[in-house]
Amino acid sequence: MATDNDDGDRDEGDADANATPDDPDRERGCDHEVLETLLAGNRRHVDSLPDDYFRDVRTGQHPGVVAICCSDSRVPHEHMWGFDHPGAVFTPSNIGNQVWDEDGGERIVDGGILYPIHHTETAVAAVVGHTGCGAVTAAYRVATGGDVPGPQGVDKWVEMLVPVVEEALERGAVDADADEETVVNRLVEYNVDRQVQFLRDAADVPDDISVYGFVYDFQRIYGDADGRAYLVNVDGETDPAAIRECVPDGYETAVVSLLP
Repeated sequence: MATDNDDGDRDEGDADANATPDDPDRERGCDHEVLETLLAGNRRHVDSLPDDYFRDVRTGQHPGVVAICCSDSRVPHEHMWGFDHPGAVFTPSNIGNQVWDEDGGERIVDGGILYPIHHTETAVAAVVGHTGCGAVTAAYRVATGGDVPGPQGVDKWVEMLVPVVEEALERGAVDADADEETVVNRLVEYNVDRQVQFLRDAADVPDDISVYGFVYDFQRIYGDADGRAYLVNVDGETDPAAIRECVPDGYETAVVSLLP
């Protein structure tokens, strides 16, 4: 005769037999390694903060710059500028560091950029691309006959970059016969220039907003320093010699361009 314990053992065994290694419920129940990493990291963060860390921004923010970056995990949005305090940089991001979005078939300035400009007194915008950008690579492959990478949420942003790539190729801004790495990195810079220009032309961006374009380099494409943000555009000016004339002394080497 079966006992209550027997029934319990049998039920548990049946459940184990029916569960597969790929069963999502089973995985959710036992694998929390990433979650533990996040919680432990936040604990260290909390423990490291001085008591006055949020003193100046606890009730409001007035970031000096809004920097639209690529969402790539290798691009440290705040740390690249050396800030160690909150409230300095407003940090929207997406794949391909795109300043635009689409609404009803119309291309508009992304709200993540407009919010600080209109509501936190931010007067400087920066567009930050990066070497080896996957979104630009995907757009280049689509523009040259390849397939969109999928899924739909990714395709939307890749497809918005395709016209930028096509324009660059048609204008001869990049050497289409070069290897893919060279082409992509030049397209990265070309895309930064187009994003800067879109902001400068947008009615929702006041004329007195300064707009800078950078390429963050962690592959030593522009120079020998890892992590340098190379200045490639200042308010629409892309000539390196002209840009060097307006940067503070000592920062001339941060002005480099891959484009002809």
